[in-house]
Amino acid sequence: MYVVTAAGRQAWESQDAAVPEDYRRLLWLIDVQGDTRAIRSLLRQHPEQLVRDWLRELLDLRLVESRERGLDLDTTFPLVLDEPAPADGAQASAALSSTGAYLVPRENKPATAKPPQETTVLIVEDDPDQLALADLRVSAADYRVRTASSVDELTRRLLEEGPPDLLLLDVMLPDGNGFDILAKLRRHPKFAELPIVMLTVVSDAEHVATGLGLGADGYVTKPYSKNILVGVIKGVLGTPP
Repeated sequence: MYVVTAAGRQAWESQDAAVPEDYRRLLWLIDVQGDTRAIRSLLRQHPEQLVRDWLRELLDLRLVESRERGLDLDTTFPLVLDEPAPADGAQASAALSSTGAYLVPRENKPATAKPPQETTVLIVEDDPDQLALADLRVSAADYRVRTASSVDELTRRLLEEGPPDLLLLDVMLPDGNGFDILAKLRRHPKFAELPIVMLTVVSDAEHVATGLGLGADGYVTKPYSKNILVGVIKGVLGTPP
């Protein structure tokens, strides 16, 4: 049984911006409907794996607590990202629809030797709540985080701070398109080999094929969980799961 804690109730009642909107909505559902109805409602809309991950994250943040261990939903399963990779946009799109993640085969790319604490992930996302959510999840995995909310801000950060170890790039931005940015970075000698993962709500074969053709290293579709996002980061960087 999952019960919303005092901190969790305060978060959704006050609409605390420090707690991402997805979390606040889930907390409200559990608090108002009870965990059984809330979880069943979520399972009708999202994959079971994603719902499990969300519940695990709420437990880790102490926004909910488990009162009866025997009734807990198992949230300990790993995300499998090392299956044979699809070869084209249609197959990659199907993989995104079923798992929410896709990794381009690494081939002979060297793995990073840095631990997460020394690895910088630059997140480009214009929606403040989505940016806070991504920041929270990547930071919780002990990575260093830099953020940008527009193409202009991304450009300034890259010029002033140099390339990160990995770029999480939203496709739809207020002053540009993530695919255009990807293409420009791949043509720039300083950023040609930069690991880039696309964040998107669009997973149709045509758009996915565009990103793959331009040199994306991976895809994550929204909504996603910490396990999915961090699993893709580790897979792209070649670090152990």
